[in-house]
Amino acid sequence: MSFENLSIEHAGAVATLWLDRPEKLNALHRVLWKSIPAAVASLDEDPDVKVIVLAGRGKAFCAGIDLVDHAPTMAGGGSLSGRGESVVGKRRALLDDIRGYQQTASCFANTNKPVVAAVHGACIGAGMDLITACDIRLASADAVFSVRETRIAMVADIGTLQRLPRVIGDGPARELIFTGRDIDAARALSIGLLNEVLPDAAALHAQAQSLAQEIAANSPLAVQGSKQVMSQARRREVDAELDYVALWNAAFLHSDDLAEAMQAFMQRRKPEFKGR
Repeated sequence: MSFENLSIEHAGAVATLWLDRPEKLNALHRVLWKSIPAAVASLDEDPDVKVIVLAGRGKAFCAGIDLVDHAPTMAGGGSLSGRGESVVGKRRALLDDIRGYQQTASCFANTNKPVVAAVHGACIGAGMDLITACDIRLASADAVFSVRETRIAMVADIGTLQRLPRVIGDGPARELIFTGRDIDAARALSIGLLNEVLPDAAALHAQAQSLAQEIAANSPLAVQGSKQVMSQARRREVDAELDYVALWNAAFLHSDDLAEAMQAFMQRRKPEFKGR
C-alpha cells in the first residue's frame, strides 16, 4: 500500500514512516495531512509491526505547515478546505478542518504501537505537533525546534499546546510557545524534549533503529499495554483540550493579524501586527 508523499521501510518488526517531500523540507500540505493518519492506521493494523519510527527525507524533518499551500485561503478568511458559504458555515467548516488536522498528530499518540521520532534539521510548527505526540524523541545535533505559530498570529491548534507542557513542563513550554524562538538540539535535550542527541543524521537513524529493535524484542502485549495504561488519563485530558482549541480557533482564528501574517509571508516581508 502506498501513501502520497510518504514512504515506509520495514526492518523486521520495525516500520519506518518517512515524510517524503524533501523538495519542500517535508512541509505539510493538504495531501500529506491526510496521508499520515491513513499510513499510521495501516501500520497499527499490521500484526508484524511492533514499533514505528517517524523520520524525514532530505535536509529536514519537517518545516511545518506548507504556508504556500494554505496562505491564500487563510488570508482570505475561509476554511482550510475552502468549504462554507455563510459566516456560520465557514466557522463550522473550519472547526471540522481543525479536528481533522488534529488527527494527523494524534494518530501517533493513539496508535497501539510505540513511536520513536528521529529528528534532523528543522522541526518547526506542525513538526512539533507530530513529535510531541510520539513516545520517544531522538535528534541529530543539527536539529532546530520551534513552536512558530505565535510568530504568524496563530494559536497552535493541532496538539503542541496540549502535549508540550506534559513533555517538558509548564514554564519551558510557555517560553517556547510565547516567544516562537528557535532552540537547538542541546537546549531541547536539557529541557527534556529529547531523549538523546546524536552527532549526525546517520548516527540518529542508526540509533532510532537500534532502540526500536530493542523495544520490538519485548512482548508486544506488554509494550502496547504499557503504552495504553500510561496514556489513558493523558489522552482524555488532551482530547478535551484539543476540542477547546478547535472551538477557539473556529471563532477567532481569522483575525486581521493573521491576514497580515499570511500577506507578509507571500510578499516576503516582516508582518506588522496591530492586535485585532
